Amino acid sequence: QVQLVESGGGLVQPGGSLRLSCTASGFTFSNYAMRWYRQAPGKEREWVAIITSTGGNTNYVDSVKGRFTISRDNAKNTVYLQMNSLKPEDTAVYFCNADLSRRYGVYWGQGTQVTVSS
Repeated sequence: QVQLVESGGGLVQPGGSLRLSCTASGFTFSNYAMRWYRQAPGKEREWVAIITSTGGNTNYVDSVKGRFTISRDNAKNTVYLQMNSLKPEDTAVYFCNADLSRRYGVYWGQGTQVTVSS
C-alpha cells in the first residue's frame, strides 16, 4: 500500500540543473519527515537531504549545501529536490525515503538516475 515514486532524473551537463520529484501514497504524508538519498556505483547509499513534516526545517549533507534545495507540497503528497550547479560527482541513483517508525517501517522509492557529464 505504501508507495514512493521518483521522477525527474536524466542526463545533464556540469553546471546544469534538475528537479527531482517523489510522490507518496498509502500513508498520511503530512505527518512525516521525508528524506533524499543517493547511491553512486560501487559506493554506499548516502543521505542527501531531509525536510520536516510541515516543511519548516531542512538540512543537507555538506557536499550539496548551497546547491540543492529540498521542498514539499503536502497537498500533492510530493517532495522535491531542486539540484543546481551539478557536478560529475553528483552522478548517482537518487531515492526518496519515508521512515514511518519501527512499528510501521521504512520505505524507499525505486530510484531515478542522475548523470552529470559533458
